[in-house]
Parts: sequence; structure tokens; C-alpha cells
Amino acid sequence: MIIGHGVDIVETARIERLLGDHPERFLERVFTSDEQRDSQSSKRQHEHLAARFAAKEAALKALGTGWSQGIGWTDIEVVRAENGKPSLRVTGRAAQIAGGMGIVRWHVSLSHTEAIAIASVIAEGD
Repeated sequence: MIIGHGVDIVETARIERLLGDHPERFLERVFTSDEQRDSQSSKRQHEHLAARFAAKEAALKALGTGWSQGIGWTDIEVVRAENGKPSLRVTGRAAQIAGGMGIVRWHVSLSHTEAIAIASVIAEGD
């Protein structure tokens, strides 16, 4: 059963600008250490991170909370299965809210071009 669905789109230039202006602060605030490590191997780091940024925003839309209920950026982490398929790992306040809503699975789709990144997140319950 689908509990929530969120979609978000991000201009990759915005992420590139944030990486240029405040790289450490931006990375530490928004991305987990694993997400940061994964992005370092990407030739276009800002596009890679923009897609993950969009996924975090889309997850909040799927939860229906926005940032209003104490969820931190790193409470939502984009992870990849061995086959490369993206998914989410939620922790902290995001996990509490998701659990209360009966969410047991996340479905994530990411895409990007040089100019934009988009993510779709579906929250599924039993």
C-alpha cells in the first residue's frame, strides 16, 4: 500500500554553487559520511549530490512533514544496493515518523542532467 509519494527537482548549479562557497559546511550539514564518500568517486560530484539532495526533499514530501517536525538532513540517507538501485535509509526523527505511519519500504528513482536533478520517492506500507 502506498502511504506517500514525493517528487523534487533541483538545479545542479545551485548545488555546485554551495559546494564552491561552503564545501565542508554544506557537505557535513546535508550528507552522511557514506554519501560524501560515494560522491567523491563521481566525475560530476555536484550532479550526483543534487540528485541525493532532491531525494531527501522528496522523502520529506512523501512523509508529509517538511522540515517542521525536527527531521535533520542526515536522518535521510540515499543508499545503493549491490545492483546499483537506490533506496533510503532513515534514522532518527525521520525513522520515528515513518514507523508511526507504518512505512516499511522506500522506492527511489533518481535522474539528472547537467542542469537539473530529479527524484521520486514512494513510501510503502504493508
